[in-house]
Amino acid sequence: MEKKIFMARVADQSERYEDMVDFLKDIIEDTSEDVSMDVKNLLSVGFKNLISSQRSAYKTVQAIEQNKKYAEYSSDCAEYKEKISKELEANCKKIINIVLEKSLPKATDDEAKVFYLKMIGDYYRYTAETAKGDKLAEVTENARKYYEDATAAAKSLKPYNSNKLGLALNFSVFHYELKNDSAKACTIAEEALNGARDEIDNMGNDEARDALSIIELLKENLDLWKEEEGNDDNAIEDL
Repeated sequence: MEKKIFMARVADQSERYEDMVDFLKDIIEDTSEDVSMDVKNLLSVGFKNLISSQRSAYKTVQAIEQNKKYAEYSSDCAEYKEKISKELEANCKKIINIVLEKSLPKATDDEAKVFYLKMIGDYYRYTAETAKGDKLAEVTENARKYYEDATAAAKSLKPYNSNKLGLALNFSVFHYELKNDSAKACTIAEEALNGARDEIDNMGNDEARDALSIIELLKENLDLWKEEEGNDDNAIEDL
């Protein structure tokens, strides 16, 4: 186990993220219990980095495709985008299957369940970034389902729990970007911020460190979304 954790870190440092994910999959499969928070953090890093190049590449090609100066190459760019989209979908599916089949069944407490359910929702959301038609509808609905399940599991967690706040952040982004529902996005972000604000005096140092960076992102998003709606009257108080 320790050898594979070490090698996962080596793969991370070497930016060999496919290898990192394979090492982490072996770690998950080798234990009958849920993995430690240290390994969960490695999962977050490895999974995110595995798909980051495809997400970035897709946006770059899309920007070039939309540039009128390169209109004669638009069909070539569209074909290239499709190739990148399929790679992204395959990697997201690989991650979802690992979490759904190997990790989630071993989660015994609500915090672990929230961590994994949110992660599944996230990777369906990332798939949706480049999907179209029926596939877009399917992965958007799957993302919504797992975010909803994570939200139900998070009810027992403290309002300033970093997993609960991270879920609120990503679920609000889901509603804003995929559902075009800025009102719902604002509601989720505002409820999370208000809950954390009411309990801020109860945070320990470690809890505060983990929570404050997410709280800041929630505030930034909320301010932006309210400004776009022309609804700047109900500004969130500083925490």
